[in-house]
Amino acid sequence: MRLKPCFNLHRNLTGLHRAVGAVRWRSSCRPAPLLTAAPVRALIDEQISIKGHFLLPSSPVTVCARMHSEDGDLWEAFAHYNTNADGTVNLSRDHSIGGSYMGCEPMGLFWGLQPAPGAREGLRLRKKYVDTPYVVHISVLDGHVSPSEAQGAELAAVTAERWYMAPGVRRIEIRQNTLVGTLFLPPGPGPFPAMLDLWGMGGGLVEYRSALFASRGYASFSLAYIEHKDLPGPKNCLNVDDSYFKTAFHLLRDHPQVCADRVGMIGLSYGVYLALRNATQPGVKPSCLICINGPVGSTIKLSDAGGRTENIESNNKYWEYDDQGLVTFKEISSPANLDPESKVKIENITCPLMYIEGEDDQNASSTDNANLIEETLRAADKSHLFTRLSYPGAGHLIEPPYSPNSRISLWRVKPEKVFTLWGGHLAPHAAAQEDSWKKMLEFMENNLRR
Repeated sequence: MRLKPCFNLHRNLTGLHRAVGAVRWRSSCRPAPLLTAAPVRALIDEQISIKGHFLLPSSPVTVCARMHSEDGDLWEAFAHYNTNADGTVNLSRDHSIGGSYMGCEPMGLFWGLQPAPGAREGLRLRKKYVDTPYVVHISVLDGHVSPSEAQGAELAAVTAERWYMAPGVRRIEIRQNTLVGTLFLPPGPGPFPAMLDLWGMGGGLVEYRSALFASRGYASFSLAYIEHKDLPGPKNCLNVDDSYFKTAFHLLRDHPQVCADRVGMIGLSYGVYLALRNATQPGVKPSCLICINGPVGSTIKLSDAGGRTENIESNNKYWEYDDQGLVTFKEISSPANLDPESKVKIENITCPLMYIEGEDDQNASSTDNANLIEETLRAADKSHLFTRLSYPGAGHLIEPPYSPNSRISLWRVKPEKVFTLWGGHLAPHAAAQEDSWKKMLEFMENNLRR
């Protein structure tokens, strides 16, 4: 009975000491600023949650992303925020008030990436080696500054990896039956629905969209058809004919891990014409078509009935140059100026077709071509096959989401440097890429899996 009050007094004094100590520690020892990114390792089309913690309350900060391309060029984006009263900043909740973008844009640090000041002219960010990630250094800086002003002002940082190829995806180089391409297979035995992937007249072998398709469960065959060292020359002509694309379609269709009756085709720019042309060829029957900002006929004069072309510049009378000397191929891709012999008989299309149109496309007459496709299918009583996505402010290069847009880029180096105008404004173009990618995957799901 006598010990109990003493025990209680001791316990109360101890509690008071601890409380005072805790107050003293919090008032004199603030936790170090912390920046988190979740997940730190993700596919390129996945969102990352970026948050800053233990920052000064209601204070100006800059959140910055910097990374080097595979060519060694520095790309960066930054945004100005004011921390909340609790000393946090959350890019999924808070609004940027300046920098590379404005407003609440959770992924603005990625789609807002642009070449750092002093970089080479005409850069375009394109992944060459899909088995390695982009490594992005994300930091929070004291005050509203630009990255070049940030010497010594970094409060916290984190590194994020952005991948096109998920773990378990298989990359298989194809050099057979004259074909030049890369096949990507999802993890597992399959069989999988599949896509034949065709890019534009920039040429070469572009793999990153196919790698991402495989990461989403679709076998995908990225096919080179011009400007590649393993294709017949000269490089500035299309030297393969319809049989080349038919062989590619059959290789994909007949693969033991592919569902033979569930193979689609996707084309960007000139690849749209090739996808449409081959979808109407005997022996090629795709389950669906996705067309992104491209023409219904060839922008280059054909040299034979099989689809081979003359020199890329054989029809350059329609090339247009603005007052900065930037070239655009918009006029040449107008339906009225396309090579008449090459125009696809759209009325012969028998599968669902999605056309994605950037209304600020400065490099192709996408709206006119989309109109023609829509009108032709309506006249053939096939309107039910057509889906059209139209995006104000989006340019020519509508790619996977959160990729930065290059409004202008270097088209060629020889015999003289030529820069081309693609169009697109950062924020609306980014919104178009995010929305169109989601709807493309839904379109593929409905037409290749069900």
